[in-house]
Amino acid sequence: MMADANLNATLDVIVSRKWNEAQDIYGFEFVSADGGALPPFSAGAHIDVHLPGGLIRQYSLCNDPASTQRYQIAVLRDENGRGGSRAIHDAVEEGSALTIGAPRNHFPLAHGAPHHLLIAGGIGITPILCMAERLSNADETFDLHYCTRSRERTAFASRIAAAPFGARASFHFDDEAPAQRFDIAATLANAPAGSHLYVCGPRGFMDAVLAQARDQQWDEARLHYEFFGAVVEQSDTDTAFKVRIASSGATIEVPAGCTVIEALATNGVDVLTSCEQGVCGTCLTRVIEGQPDHRDAYLTDEEKAAGDQFLPCCSRSHTPLLVLDL
Repeated sequence: MMADANLNATLDVIVSRKWNEAQDIYGFEFVSADGGALPPFSAGAHIDVHLPGGLIRQYSLCNDPASTQRYQIAVLRDENGRGGSRAIHDAVEEGSALTIGAPRNHFPLAHGAPHHLLIAGGIGITPILCMAERLSNADETFDLHYCTRSRERTAFASRIAAAPFGARASFHFDDEAPAQRFDIAATLANAPAGSHLYVCGPRGFMDAVLAQARDQQWDEARLHYEFFGAVVEQSDTDTAFKVRIASSGATIEVPAGCTVIEALATNGVDVLTSCEQGVCGTCLTRVIEGQPDHRDAYLTDEEKAAGDQFLPCCSRSHTPLLVLDL
């Protein structure tokens, strides 16, 4: 697998194209501000986009990974979201100058698997499309299932239909005949032996696909997924706790209903954040002492069990004190 670029790097880019890809979905193409090549990326990678107003959001790259002259993303407008999609739809135009992060990949392909089963729900097609193009170019066997509410809301439909792998792609629309709707159980049951599953889309859709795979005894190592957003757990039983900064010894109270990030910021300790939902891993912090209460969708079960790191944007503490490597 191609290595990702320097994860700490930022890049100055220009929006070379903006287009209406489907209902409520705009596509954006970025080129380097200096006219040079962009860092290479692997299928499944995403970038941080620094948006007008100070927001930072993650978007999956959806163009062919072989290209080093451009990055493409597609963004669904969410009127009930946290403002990122509205900012990029309304305030970013062709010719806009932006800063982005170098590509990162938490959703890589398992090259060499006997078969790949790609499943996308809605805007979750963005990393899945990139994967399909990479697998097609590598002559690896795969099938693609793409589920949307309607044809009008189906991004990249013509691009997929015209692609060399078009015959491997099946479209499923919620508002059309029941016979063409997506049958999760049958699709998984009929997959070739040893297939690897890749799924991206709305949380409920992904949960349903993954639950069915686990019910059918798919090995966890063959399940690959990426959440666009997480539901940050909150509870009426959440209690206050304290965090101690190892470098200074300062101890900070984290009240119930307040995140660790917010408590730290109030006391002049800034931790780099991005998604603020426990998805991207930007704020990952080492825990020296104490037991984190993990509420993220980023760390693996094994990493959570180790208890030596946590995401302070959403996670809390099982113990009265956490000592952080800050």
